[in-house]
Amino acid sequence: MTGSAPEHTEVPAIKVERRDDVVWVRLQRPERMNAYDLAMARDMIAGIEDADDAYAVVITGTGRAFCAGGALGQLEDPDPRQLRQLFTTSHKLVNAIRSCPRPVIAAVNGVAAGGGNELVVACDFAIAARSATFGQTGPKVGSAPVLGGTNFLGPVLGDKRGKEMAMMCRRYSAEQALEIGMVNEVVDDADLVAAVDRWVGEIKRLSPRYLEIAKASTNVWWNLAQDNMHQALATLIQAIGSDDMTEGAAAFLEKRRPEFTPPFTRPVSSERNES
Repeated sequence: MTGSAPEHTEVPAIKVERRDDVVWVRLQRPERMNAYDLAMARDMIAGIEDADDAYAVVITGTGRAFCAGGALGQLEDPDPRQLRQLFTTSHKLVNAIRSCPRPVIAAVNGVAAGGGNELVVACDFAIAARSATFGQTGPKVGSAPVLGGTNFLGPVLGDKRGKEMAMMCRRYSAEQALEIGMVNEVVDDADLVAAVDRWVGEIKRLSPRYLEIAKASTNVWWNLAQDNMHQALATLIQAIGSDDMTEGAAAFLEKRRPEFTPPFTRPVSSERNES
């Protein structure tokens, strides 16, 4: 009797599991630093929306990254309809986090960049491993962080610091993120899960009903930012396929410095030349 070879089972891109009445949503595409595509964004939304009977939701990544945002591969030669769907679904994703009746914790195990940094911004709490880093990438890769970066970091970090993070594309260590108010706690990498469990233990001793009321009330600034998000998202969608978008994505994938279009310049008039 000949034994058959075991079937290869592909690891799901998003793993949603319950641990002691807590829903863990794990991104599992470490080969691309957990950058999410449309299907992954939809699966994350479903996992979060189905967690209304849990005590808390935890979002985390696999490998050395928490999340590098939306997958950049399609920006180099974008399909406008697919990219529109990814952008609008990303908006639904961050709003699913904010409207979830349960506290949502970002367990930041590594790099949080671009849209991944905005996921951290959207979460109610953030616990960071010491190796984690944070930052937006928009203007560096031909995009703009309009789903929490440009419009919500100001109220969180202060106007100047918020603009610095949204516009300058700098990287921040876990300790720097703690100092400026991006995260609640920094722990050694090996202690990340234990730290999250400790926070969840505190949450379990509180009233779920009044936690939901408190969370809804604290969303005041996020809710006020919605008009801006919708308008900026529409602008971002109309810019799909721009020279700067395709160049930024190509440079990122080729690991080189992008060569963006220079700012508009005023032509010198002939009268001025004659004088």
